[in-house]
Amino acid sequence: MGANSSSISELPENEYLKKLSGAEPISENDPFWNQLLSFSFTTPTNSADLKLLEEATISICKSLVEKNPRTGNLGSLIKVFLSRTKELKISAECQNHLFIWQAHNALFIICSLLKVFISRMSEEELQLHFTYEDKAPGSYGTECEDLIEELLCCLIQLIVEIPLLDITYSISLEAVTTLIVFLSCQLFRKEILRDSIVHKYLMRGRCLPYTSRLVKTLLYNFIRQERRPPPGTHVFQQQSDGGGLLYGIASGVATGLWTVFTLGGVGSKPTPQLEQCSPLANQSLLLLLVLANLTDAPDTPNPYRQAIMSFRNTQDSTAFSSSNPHAFQINFNSLYTALCDQQKSDQATLLLYMLLHQNGNVRTYVLARTDIENLVLPILEILYHVEERNSHHVYMALIILLILTEDDGFNRSIHEVILKNITWYAERVLTEISLGSLLILVVIRTIQYNMTRTRDKYLHTNCLAALANMSAQFRSLHQYAAQRIISLFSLLSKKHNKVLEQATQSLRGSVGSNDSPLPDYAQDLNVIEEVIRMMLEIINSCLTNSLHHNPNLVYALLYKRDLFEQFRTHPSFQDIMQNIDLVISFFSSRLEQAGAELSVERVLEIIKQGAVALPKDRLRKFPELKFKYVEEEQPEEFFIPYVWSLVYNSAVALYWNPHDIQLFTMDSG
Repeated sequence: MGANSSSISELPENEYLKKLSGAEPISENDPFWNQLLSFSFTTPTNSADLKLLEEATISICKSLVEKNPRTGNLGSLIKVFLSRTKELKISAECQNHLFIWQAHNALFIICSLLKVFISRMSEEELQLHFTYEDKAPGSYGTECEDLIEELLCCLIQLIVEIPLLDITYSISLEAVTTLIVFLSCQLFRKEILRDSIVHKYLMRGRCLPYTSRLVKTLLYNFIRQERRPPPGTHVFQQQSDGGGLLYGIASGVATGLWTVFTLGGVGSKPTPQLEQCSPLANQSLLLLLVLANLTDAPDTPNPYRQAIMSFRNTQDSTAFSSSNPHAFQINFNSLYTALCDQQKSDQATLLLYMLLHQNGNVRTYVLARTDIENLVLPILEILYHVEERNSHHVYMALIILLILTEDDGFNRSIHEVILKNITWYAERVLTEISLGSLLILVVIRTIQYNMTRTRDKYLHTNCLAALANMSAQFRSLHQYAAQRIISLFSLLSKKHNKVLEQATQSLRGSVGSNDSPLPDYAQDLNVIEEVIRMMLEIINSCLTNSLHHNPNLVYALLYKRDLFEQFRTHPSFQDIMQNIDLVISFFSSRLEQAGAELSVERVLEIIKQGAVALPKDRLRKFPELKFKYVEEEQPEEFFIPYVWSLVYNSAVALYWNPHDIQLFTMDSG
């Protein structure tokens, strides 16, 4: 942080902050507030500086917690901020930099104090701190306003009503950040919060009418990806008696405004990652995910989730249903483009999952797009780089594919999209391949990775379900995709034989022994036979529904026909093997008739001719393979810790002490 690097450590000794947290009550009209709020401070973003800021804030907070019941200074600070926000809209229109700058600084201090308060006390204790006023002898509080509700409502109004300009960017971002901080009490609880005071304020009362506007604004912030404005020239002259971070107002407020909040700021070089992103878009998306995953109240469903489930395209002119007061419209084309562009982040993938799973309007729109590859390719890339991704990100990507493959139109159209030169696929040069064949390759690769590394049954199930959903519509499979399907079956077959051999040896060794490990092998065998059965069903589904469209799969099947021999008489596979056996016998016979030493081209020609000649009625019909994604019971047990791990790991300029976190372990995010 260059010249400012020592400033954070000086915070506890800052005379204005000492007065704020001291024993003397400060009235809302005291000139002190102008002095306190006239600082220029580059908000740190690296973890070392953020940790320093946290530690400096803690010492101020300790004093404030002790003195605030008597002074009510926290309430006075909040009232000062509230009074200044009343003029914010006009200030933005009139380019009143000074007014906006001081309002931002007030909110920055409030947010920093709140973050420590929330991590150190219960919501009930926090609520009490909002009610304390100056207790002058013989005086009684006459006002009965609810400062928490007023502050929350003010923050929401600020986000939805203040136009996003260069001069309002920082205060809009700080408002979003403060709402996240207000909700962060969940981080310090192991159990899922179901009866939170802050949740109640946000789901009813004065905040409720803003639900759809808040969701819409946060979505548009994500869509627009507005970069932070360029930092201004740092013109504040530090006063000789200044108190560390405090600077003279008269020395040029307007040009210095953007030193208040810049991600790198004066004297510090931002990291490339932060340089590329939009902090407001990132923070807005995180707040949206937190709000959407709040638990329902006993008498009130989560209105933010209702808004996300029901919003529609701006081109949809049908009337809104009166049963959903939180419905709104948004430009689906812009939303789709942003979702395609941002899939490298966990939070954008989670948003895509939520919209496809919960909002039928978005799902219908996405499936009707003629450029679906723009969305599917980034998802496949996540799965391809499975080693570098956390398991939750991989799950979300897989479930998105599963939801998409529930649609037959999607399963047909992906084989019509031809892609050129997939540079990130390293195993083989793919100069030309259909999106459908690439999808199969990546899903099979994920299964193979899972078999050798994580051995996660949930991952297997979702991969196989997606392949099964597509199998009846496999068209013109790339020869490499066809080979990989049979190679996966070969790998499963070898694994099956190995486990079977281990189980047999174990059984022999356990004769006369009371402690047999056989059940473990029996369970392993059972799992692998389930997967083999599923692979045979996928191959069978393709052969019975689209054999004439897939000569490469028949070729691969014939090339490795010996693999299937052992399963013909196996009681678990006999039924499903009938069709596969028939196809192998039929085409083997035609190839034998054609003579020896056949070229690959000649074999494929014979297969294509045979596909027309094979009587379809000889193939036994099986029920259609269709799997539908269903969220597990109590999904909040998975999603709430996941969302907060994303906030913890990727929120801009927010730091929490890892030792204080109770909701998840540090490696789960």
